Order: sequence, then C-alpha cells, then structure tokens
Amino acid sequence: MLAILELYFMFDKITEKFSTIFRSLRGLGKITESNIQTTVRDVRIILLEADVNYSIVKSFIEKVKTRAEGTKVIKSIKPGEQFIKIIRDELIFLLGGTVSPLVSGGKKPKIILLAGLQGSGKTTTAAKIANYLKNKGCTSLLVAADVYRPAAIDQLKTLGEQVDIPVFSLGKSDPVIICQEAVSEAVSLGIEYVILDTAGRLHVDGEMMEEIQSIQEKTHPDETLFVVDGMTGQDAVNSAKIFSETLSLTGTILTKMEGDSRGGAAVSVTKVTGVPIKFLGVSEKIDGLEVFDPKRIADRILGLEDVVSLVEKAQESIDNKDVQSIQKVLSGKEFDLNDFISQLRQIKKMGSLNQIVGMLPGVNRKMMKKMNLNKKQLVWAEAIIQSMTVQERCQPKIINGSRRKRIAEGSGRSIQDVNQLIKEFFQIQKMMKQMRKKAFPQMRMRKSGLHFTTLN
Repeated sequence: MLAILELYFMFDKITEKFSTIFRSLRGLGKITESNIQTTVRDVRIILLEADVNYSIVKSFIEKVKTRAEGTKVIKSIKPGEQFIKIIRDELIFLLGGTVSPLVSGGKKPKIILLAGLQGSGKTTTAAKIANYLKNKGCTSLLVAADVYRPAAIDQLKTLGEQVDIPVFSLGKSDPVIICQEAVSEAVSLGIEYVILDTAGRLHVDGEMMEEIQSIQEKTHPDETLFVVDGMTGQDAVNSAKIFSETLSLTGTILTKMEGDSRGGAAVSVTKVTGVPIKFLGVSEKIDGLEVFDPKRIADRILGLEDVVSLVEKAQESIDNKDVQSIQKVLSGKEFDLNDFISQLRQIKKMGSLNQIVGMLPGVNRKMMKKMNLNKKQLVWAEAIIQSMTVQERCQPKIINGSRRKRIAEGSGRSIQDVNQLIKEFFQIQKMMKQMRKKAFPQMRMRKSGLHFTTLN
C-alpha cells in the first residue's frame, strides 16, 4: 500500500502550520471578530514565512477577512468548518482556480517553447513533457536549441533515448534557425508536438532575451512556458514577472518541487504573471511531472484530504498482488511482513516511502519523518524478511531475542539491523491502522480492480 501510492512530499512546513490553525478552528462555536483577527494574523505569518509575495498575502488576507465577517451561519455546518472553507476557496482562486491543460487539437504540430533562467531544469522538463504526451498517445519532437551550455545537446539526446522520443539538432547553429528547421521537420513527419528546449538565460542579459523573443516571433508557439525552480521562492516570482513582461507567456512550470517545503512560489507565481501553472516537477525521474490542479494543491498545502490523488496514483501502478494487499488492509486485517516485503519491492522501483505522506489524510507526519527506510536499506531489509519463517512473517510479535539472532545470522546482517527493521515495520503497521480509520472510513475495494465505492 506504500510505494504503489507514491505521491509527493511537498509544502511540509506550511502544511503543518495550517493544520495547527485548523485544529483550533474546528473547535469554534461561532465566528467572531476576535477569532477572525487571530486566524488571519496567523495565516498572514504562515504565508510570509513561506516566502509568498507580501502584496499577494495582503490581498489574500483581506479577502478571507471580508468573507469571514460576512459569513452567514449554516446550521448543518460547524462555524469553524465554514471558516476553513473560506480559506480553501480563496487559496484555490489564488492558485488559478482550475486545471489549465496543454493546448491540443487543430493544426499540427503544436509548438511548445520553454524559457527560463539557467539551472531551472528546462532540458529535463522538456523530456518530461515529451514523456507525458507520449503516455497520452501523442507524438513529439524534442529540439536541442541550447547551443551555449556545455553538453546540453548531448543531455537532451540521452533523455530522448530514455523516453524513445526523437531529438532534432543542428549542433552549434543559430538557435532561431534550429527551431524553424525543427518545426518544418515536424510538419513533414506529421508529428503532433514540437518541444523547443532553449538556452537558460539571465533576465538581465539583453542579447539572450532578444534571442528568445526572436524564437517566439519566428516559430509562433502555441505554448510559451516559463520554467522556474520552485525552491528559489521570491526570486522565482521576480524572474517570472520579468519574463512575462518580455514574452507572451501562456503558463509556467515549477520544477524541483520535491525539495520545496514552503510553497511560496506556487502560491505567488500565478498571481504575479497572470498565467496559470501548467505542471509541477515533483521528482528527478522522467515521469516526475504532475499536472497542476489548484484544488488538489490547495488541499495539499492546507493539509486537507487528497484521497482522489492517492487513488489515481494507485491506479497507474498497482498490480494484482498489491490489490490483494490493499484489500486486506482496508478490510480490517492486520498488515503483516508479507505485505511489507511486497511493498519494499515496489519502493525499490518507485522511490521513497516518505513521499506518500503528503496525501495521506490522518497520518502522523512527524512519525513518518522519524522513519529511516531509504533505498540503500531496502536490499538488506528484504534479505532480513526472507530469513524469517512463514509464521514469523504472519505474526511478527512472536519474534523474540533468539529468533532475531537467528534471522540476523541468516540474512548476514546485525541484530541491530533486524531490530531497526522490526521497529519500522510496527510503525508502518500503526500507520496502516490510522489510514483505515481516518482516510478510508467509507470505502471498499472491488476485486475486479482498484475501484472505490461508498458504503451506506
């Protein structure tokens, strides 16, 4: 149930702080001027600490305050829950309101121009977009138009090979000509999308900005996407603003969001640029690109439930054994070491255990942080479990000191390693119980596949 639900651990700090505020709000008997003032003050501090633009914070707070003051109490909804909804609604609006998909249909090819600062991750993002489109059944052509950065062309070719996408290159030629020739090539081949990977540039570099403007004028892209490192906070917002004044942007892509625990760029960039966020880069993997859904991201930032994302991610990667494991957990049966080893094998393929925490409602995030099950440990963890008897795997509580010594010898690991694994297993087992009680209280799994239905 763990790796197959691999989701993205972002906005950790801001989420924890909002969770604290919401715990207080849920206990409110009524909405008063006093608790409105207290709440908006706390929210203001959280957003500023998350590196959200000051003017945006000010506007956001005023809207929340005005709506809260004008709220009519709905008898069926607790006042605190109404207040939480106001904050959520305003945050969703600030993030863009709705999903903004890539342009599709009509003439071929659709041209996607990527622009951004040096080191923002444009080349990797270009390959991720190509992979995303491939999974949608669309053909793409990657264009190596970064002729300045050493090995940039080779990097794109390598990434293209990974996703089986052709790469157009003319070596160290004029980037404008490269892009024009690539579009002509795509037309002749009937390719649906052309992805232009341009050179990273400093926004103060006039010559380079003129070049990207020329590429846009000559190729008439359907999408001009500003790629920006989400970890740079206010710098990301400032850069996005300057690029939006220079180019006719249609959207932004925030990269390296797996390392962003604040979320300031995501909250600010849409408001500042006036264009929607299209994607988030959420891991270094080629499939680490997530469509930006304002509602879902708002819920993630606020620490609210995001079961839909959990289910969707599971549907993408689950196999029959995992279905059985999940059915077992949700039916109320104990999560044992047989289930654990199955998930360890999935983790080795898909990434970190901790990454799922951001979307698991009701799970103790601090408890998860303490766990130390990283990729390097997965190999010996599997060896330890394989050294256990069938009974020990099904009934881990019987594993006493003598059994741990035997298991250590059989796996070639120390007793300390065995103790650590068993400790972490029991932590995960506890988490499974929490998930069953809080995340999925009214859901069941059909044996025909991963389908959730509401029980009466």
